[in-house]
Amino acid sequence: MPSLRLGNTAPDFEAETTQGPIKFHNWIGNHWAILFSHPGDFTPVCTTELAEVARLKPDFEKRGVKLIGISANGLEDHYKWAKDIEEWGAQFGPTTVDFPIIADADRKIATLYDMLDEQDPTNVDAKGLPFTIRTVFIIDPKKTIRLMLAYPASTGRNFDEIIRVTDSLQIGDKHRVTTPANWKKGDDVIVHPSVSTEEAKTLFPEHTVHKPYLRTTPLKVD
Repeated sequence: MPSLRLGNTAPDFEAETTQGPIKFHNWIGNHWAILFSHPGDFTPVCTTELAEVARLKPDFEKRGVKLIGISANGLEDHYKWAKDIEEWGAQFGPTTVDFPIIADADRKIATLYDMLDEQDPTNVDAKGLPFTIRTVFIIDPKKTIRLMLAYPASTGRNFDEIIRVTDSLQIGDKHRVTTPANWKKGDDVIVHPSVSTEEAKTLFPEHTVHKPYLRTTPLKVD
């Protein structure tokens, strides 16, 4: 199977999760979704990541984003692991793992999404099966893959960055803009190249022309 690319339709699948069985596209519905993988349960970096996702869940919900994790273990391990995650996260505030985690002990979904580690020969389970790397997919309501990030198993993800990218994608879809380097919500944005000079005067009356191809504008968003 060819590797997935930005703009591809996210592969659909059926799976067992900690919140019951799902059919992925039906589960997404009309929302945005973030699918993020973990090498395995009861591993240190993953535990910190899932606690952080639980902490940030309200911020994702404000953006209409549903969260779903996947790890190369079965449901029983997931249920037990959730207690460790909540215990770790409690030092930063109330932490509840109330989003689904997919059981993928046979790596079928990890294979479907090309999440398996081919770089680190030690990143395998007792049976010699490769664990998943730390992959993130942002998927829009049309089930289109809008972002893919792949981290090595040794490095925890920056979920504030994932929120930042989500904001950029959603604002871009709504307002015909792009975002510059290091942009954060509330900063000036870039007028999309497809917007003509005359359109820009109407759509973005406060915009500034720095170069014919680089026009910035303030943008009020919720």
